[in-house]
Amino acid sequence: MTKQDWHPADIIAALHKRGTSLAALSRGAGLASSTLANALSRPWPKGEWLIATALNVHPATIWPTRYNGQEEYRLPKQPLPGMKIVAPRPCFPVPEKR
Repeated sequence: MTKQDWHPADIIAALHKRGTSLAALSRGAGLASSTLANALSRPWPKGEWLIATALNVHPATIWPTRYNGQEEYRLPKQPLPGMKIVAPRPCFPVPEKR
């Protein structure tokens, strides 16, 4: 069984349940208020991570068709010349090793 992406209305509702909105997240990230809505309809790793972090889930939970697996981070298909690829910081606390 193939997992389906969350419906955009479900993503917006989940954000509202957490007391925020796409516009508020966009402005908080220094973007125009409507910019983050792009992640709802097309792949955009930065936007996906911003939304997923606000919902306290991994982006692959929201958009399984855009990610190969729960632990894999999807990089841009064609990085811009001179673009340095840096792995993102974990969006959740990582348990300390003893």
